[in-house]
Amino acid sequence: MTIVDRDPAPSRALDGRQVQVLRGGGVSLVLATADDGLPEVLHWGRDVGPVTDGDGAELLLAVGRPLGPSALDAAWPLTVLPTERDGWEGRPAIAGHVDGLPLVPRWRDVELTAEPGVLVVTAVSDELLLRSAFRLDAAGVLRVGHSVTNGAAVPVHLQALEATLPVGERVGEVLDLAGRWTRERTPQRRTLTAGSHARESRRGRTGHDAPTLLVLGTPGFSDASGEVWGVHLAWSADSVHRYDLLAEARPLLGAGELLRAGEVVLGQGESFAAPDAVFVWSDAGLDGLSDRLHDSLRGRPGHPKRPRPVVLNTWEAVYYRQGLAPLVALAETAADIGVERFVLDDGWFLGRRSDSTSLGDWRVDPTVWPDGLGPLVDRVRGLGMEFGLWFEPEMVSPVSELAAAHPEWLLQRPEDDVRTWRNQYVLDMANPLARAFVLEAMSAVIGAHHVDFVKWDQNRDIVHAVHAGRAGIDAHTRGVWTLMDALRARHPWLEIEACASGGARVDLGVLERTDRVWPSDSNDAFERLPIQRWTEALLPLELIGSHVGPEVSHTTGRHLDLDFRMAVSLFGSAGIETDVTRLSPTELDRLRAWTALYKRERGLLHTGRLRHLELGDPGLVATSVVAVDRSRALVRVARTETGPQSLPVPLRMRGLDRARRYRLAPVTGLRVPHGLDMVPPAWLVRGHLELSGAVLEDVGARLPLLAPATAIVFELHALD
Repeated sequence: MTIVDRDPAPSRALDGRQVQVLRGGGVSLVLATADDGLPEVLHWGRDVGPVTDGDGAELLLAVGRPLGPSALDAAWPLTVLPTERDGWEGRPAIAGHVDGLPLVPRWRDVELTAEPGVLVVTAVSDELLLRSAFRLDAAGVLRVGHSVTNGAAVPVHLQALEATLPVGERVGEVLDLAGRWTRERTPQRRTLTAGSHARESRRGRTGHDAPTLLVLGTPGFSDASGEVWGVHLAWSADSVHRYDLLAEARPLLGAGELLRAGEVVLGQGESFAAPDAVFVWSDAGLDGLSDRLHDSLRGRPGHPKRPRPVVLNTWEAVYYRQGLAPLVALAETAADIGVERFVLDDGWFLGRRSDSTSLGDWRVDPTVWPDGLGPLVDRVRGLGMEFGLWFEPEMVSPVSELAAAHPEWLLQRPEDDVRTWRNQYVLDMANPLARAFVLEAMSAVIGAHHVDFVKWDQNRDIVHAVHAGRAGIDAHTRGVWTLMDALRARHPWLEIEACASGGARVDLGVLERTDRVWPSDSNDAFERLPIQRWTEALLPLELIGSHVGPEVSHTTGRHLDLDFRMAVSLFGSAGIETDVTRLSPTELDRLRAWTALYKRERGLLHTGRLRHLELGDPGLVATSVVAVDRSRALVRVARTETGPQSLPVPLRMRGLDRARRYRLAPVTGLRVPHGLDMVPPAWLVRGHLELSGAVLEDVGARLPLLAPATAIVFELHALD
């Protein structure tokens, strides 16, 4: 549980300063009020336990700042919203201007109060009223949210409002993610260097190259070990992820919305609430960091509770070649092999025969569907499957009825020579008329067919966006969220997948109103291994769409065996995205066995602990899911390239109960690939091993010599 220590009141030092502790999930945040100005963070990390009055006084003495040479003449605090007024000379957490003068608030009337699971800081300055909330949940994940209200008679031009926290002074390395379309979430790691470092994203959406998580850690931290501190911004648009390493202060980690010039101007009484920054700490490496994030997400009231269905998406099966007969045949074959949700992708609406036209005209095309979607929907439902539908609600094609009727609804004005992207512009979702139009158009189709699932796509970066005469990314993004919320309120059964030309909208902001993400437009299983692994850093498997694509990848042209594609797709919210009507009876039997395997194991996959195993062979990628009670586990070992040795390494597990005995065997439902060994390991020939968890972790079981682009999935069952 999360608690706020007040035993019986905030600890009070001899100088009158108060110390309060927020605790949860083995983590604590310790705040101390300042002599004047905002509180400062004394500690964020491992739980320090209750802090008594005497402890508070001693702690302030213990961490107090000495006076150094060539420095300010008095000690200064690293506050929860540091600026140069405090003495901070790094990137300011709040910035802007008022009447041309820099916004450097002098905070007064500061209060630090405790609510259930939350510490709240309130303060006022000549210009602003501030409210900062620090929420620590039972998983040890800390959310920090700042909001300001203009209390002055003149406008306040806000340029930054970022959440920051100091981290341990032992940090020495930094990790974040980069990428591009079909190669999202590519890790990049480097030595921590001095200065203020900001990673800015100006995509108008989260972006294929989004940092996702900015992690600072002790030198050599790994999946399994090291102390790490991370931050993620729960926001679906422009962002800043930053760290500061200055000679005069503790290392600082933070994130915030990137605001364009003139984007947020607060009149008297107007407010701005920054997106939450999600902070997470672990002393068990990157997997420990992910454990906290996954537990936090799984603890949400709105987290998907029912089993994640096997999906068939029609895109790479038919593309724009839609018609009742081929799609009914596709649905019948899908149902026969165990598919539970049939999703009709792009191409069903008015005039949409390519990506050059018709976005915004959300009416069923009578030339393709003369009897409407009803016959297809009825057949899908008659086969026992749910029905899903593709939309791209925020976009408009220049060639469309909507663009012709309402050019004033565009967020990007063609007369400003804004370039199209995939032949489309963006609708201004901050415009209530545009938003209402899209809501009604979507609702008409969703309501008519009781659509179960919407694949919500967004296929372009947003540049040169203008709303109401100023930069419009912030207002548009909040409008998109409002539209999603309104759609879910109107159709409470509806599930939504966040897709943005693949994985360009993977963030915890959009996941407050969606049920899964599409991590990449690449269904190449070889490419998906790293994409999904680093998506897993933030999200549990049940939120990550993962489909068996065609034998020849649409995005890379690579040929991959069906068993390899199925083994990769198993670890996620699984589905199929290929024309199953063209497969042989043998291939359909293999897919049928795979869907049965997924249904049998999704309870474990979607509740267990992810462990990324470091086996000592750079050509192997090993991912395991261990049940919370450690009674069972699944592990997938995939080879991406030949290894340096002809003797295969052993599979060594992590996270088992060392005192229990386990049976290790290949799963039923996927074939064991033919390896490069002349004779495979004897235990694999026999078909199983029975060993203690301690032996499986410390010694392991010799793997076969897998060929590149093959994988094997094992299951472990405790024998007691």
